[in-house]
Amino acid sequence: MIVGYARASVDDETLSQQTDALGRAGCERVFLDEAKYGQPGQDGLAQALSQLGPGDELVVFKLDRLGRTVRQLIKLVDEFRRRDVGFRSLTDGIDTATPSGRGFLQTIADLSEMEYSLTRERTRIGRAIARARGREGGRHPKLSLHQIEQAKSLLADRTTSVSEVAARLGVARSTLYRAIERASASRID
Repeated sequence: MIVGYARASVDDETLSQQTDALGRAGCERVFLDEAKYGQPGQDGLAQALSQLGPGDELVVFKLDRLGRTVRQLIKLVDEFRRRDVGFRSLTDGIDTATPSGRGFLQTIADLSEMEYSLTRERTRIGRAIARARGREGGRHPKLSLHQIEQAKSLLADRTTSVSEVAARLGVARSTLYRAIERASASRID
């Protein structure tokens, strides 16, 4: 079975162009996704994927209609390979039934992996440089040392509850407990 998939955004008027081309390509069923209110639709893609079995083929008008990122695209094409499902992109001339189509997708997968590795390496180096300059990553504390000291003095008065102090500082009780615990632990070290 040949299954078609088309996707268009709100400002994209190519949906009819895509469905016409998919019909000419011999698609027996065509599934559609349209972005509504700025939210991308994915129901049509999920339905199309559920219809595919071994020996079937998914056809798209253009490669970018299938996936929003290279990583997502590679993941889908790898899934097709595992499920023995063919893939064809009409305007890009990609057809996994041909050696050149499979080679092109393998090249994309290799480039994607290289990009991922380079990004990880740059991130690792950037963190090491930041640590060497005395900066630490992570989330900034919700409470300053002054606020923690203020909370401790308020809590010293047994008539004030933890909930009241937390509300006064604009944090949750658990945040207040953790902040006091960290402040105490850092003074011990």
